[in-house]
Amino acid sequence: MSNSTVPRSRAEATTTEADPRAEAPAGGRPEEKASGRLSLRLRFRRDRTLILMTLPAVLLVLVFNYVPILGNVVAFQEYDPYVSENGFVAMLESPWVGIEQFERIFADSAFWDAVQNTLVLFSLQLVLFFPIPIVLALLINSVIRPRIRAVSQAILYLPHFFSWVLVITVFQQIFGGAGIIAQTLRRHGYEGFDLMTDPGIFKFLVTAEGVWKDAGWGVIVFLAALASVSPDLYEAAAMDGAGRWRRMWHVTLPALRPVIALLLVLRVGDALTVGFEQILLQRDAVGPGAAEVLDTYVWWNGVRNQDFSYAAAAGLIKGLVSVALVLAANKVAHFMGEQGVYKK
Repeated sequence: MSNSTVPRSRAEATTTEADPRAEAPAGGRPEEKASGRLSLRLRFRRDRTLILMTLPAVLLVLVFNYVPILGNVVAFQEYDPYVSENGFVAMLESPWVGIEQFERIFADSAFWDAVQNTLVLFSLQLVLFFPIPIVLALLINSVIRPRIRAVSQAILYLPHFFSWVLVITVFQQIFGGAGIIAQTLRRHGYEGFDLMTDPGIFKFLVTAEGVWKDAGWGVIVFLAALASVSPDLYEAAAMDGAGRWRRMWHVTLPALRPVIALLLVLRVGDALTVGFEQILLQRDAVGPGAAEVLDTYVWWNGVRNQDFSYAAAAGLIKGLVSVALVLAANKVAHFMGEQGVYKK
């Protein structure tokens, strides 16, 4: 038996050395690398249909998201769009002023007021708005009847499709000076109820509008994550004597943690964008002291006052800070053992 085994092993070794395909992965292609990865040419041939399908979307992103980044050069100029009818030529012919626009921004108290309002609104939305979709998803997931669960999802998700004009109109009809609550109080002798024009409560009002409009979208995301949890985990925990709360703590929440970490990173990266259209529509009602944020500050100076270089400098500062926040939040996610936006 020993003598018959040795020649067969030598024959197999000879065949392996003679045929390079024997070292290849399961695909059996000689072009594949020894590590088992496909070459670039083979991957392109395999995925060419998907690449062609995504090519229009990639071109749209490049044209409308990345090419306009070149326009940030006007932040270092005294840009004058009337130098030429061609905006690109006007950018080339506008005089350079270096960091003068940034010096103006940092010396402007209105800019720091806008930064403060932005950070306050972001903090409130992070504390009050971010946990609500998680709680709602857990409540809906605990509902046994599928029809009740579907109706609940539809009711919560429907406001996501409303425009901000419609959302603010609904809140105006409820909490405004001529709204339902104000009319009811007026009939009982109470005057002056109008939450829509109260600067002190504006930040809470904006947060409530965001919760009503967009909480349903977060619920869908977390419910999709909960659907991937194996029922065997719940059954095993129940057999070990875990009650409903312990199953939620030890099974449900760990399953949601990667999604929570990802959405938290994206939310922190979007910290300086707290709703341009929503706040702009209500800016005049409460005044710029309470409603001016970085986006409206940039719009007011760039579009209304036509100080394009100044607005471009403010927008560039906001973009750089947002990138830094994304990187920092992603590092925190890695520290917590989660993937975040990208791997290490």
